[in-house]
Amino acid sequence: MKPWTQLDAASIPGGGVLKLMRRGEDEFSITLGHNELMNSRLKGSEEALATLAIERIGKHPKPRLLIGGLGMGFTLRAALAALPADAEIVVAELIPAVIAWARGPLAPIFAGCLDDPRVNVREADVVAAIREGGGGYDAILLDVDNGPDGLMVEANDRLYDLAGLGYAKASLRPGGVLAIWSAGPDRNFTQRLRQAGFAVEEKTVRARAGSGGAKHMIWLADTSGAASTARPAQQSSKRRR
Repeated sequence: MKPWTQLDAASIPGGGVLKLMRRGEDEFSITLGHNELMNSRLKGSEEALATLAIERIGKHPKPRLLIGGLGMGFTLRAALAALPADAEIVVAELIPAVIAWARGPLAPIFAGCLDDPRVNVREADVVAAIREGGGGYDAILLDVDNGPDGLMVEANDRLYDLAGLGYAKASLRPGGVLAIWSAGPDRNFTQRLRQAGFAVEEKTVRARAGSGGAKHMIWLADTSGAASTARPAQQSSKRRR
């Protein structure tokens, strides 16, 4: 088997180093410590994050989406393929190097999608992008961690506590959906989504589309049938597993 070669590395807020790795000519990996965050050959669940959410919102006029986390662009490309020409996609990516990789070593994977006129890539914290949304998103897609536990950046816990979920709900248009990717299930988080006033569906999807291999979790949380539209009070809910 061919060895991995490190192409670049980037520090992340709060400590830790992201590494961009390549094996052979066309397999890429982004790692954090001993955790592989993504691999160019495993894209099925990242694509499903987009397609499942877009199926939920239906034929909204001029749909507007927020994607948290650029990654290797699989969610973005799937969204572009499923959305009409008048759509807008805001991508919030906190790590400047990830954006640079997308236009550099990973450019063949991105296949020019960053130049699509529907796409607006911001070097920004997705927490801030959500809070500035003003109820204008049809869907918010989050793939910034390996699950709802702030693995990448500890401050990302603000996305997954009751206050953070309340902000996400307030940033969605009526009938909008919050979709969250995870490496595995989390019953406590499912309950927290319901406490925040979402109707929740859990979807198990394969890392490789249409084949075996690892199973990942996607939460589809929408406001239809939600118990309340009130924003929860600010609070901290650091979780333990």
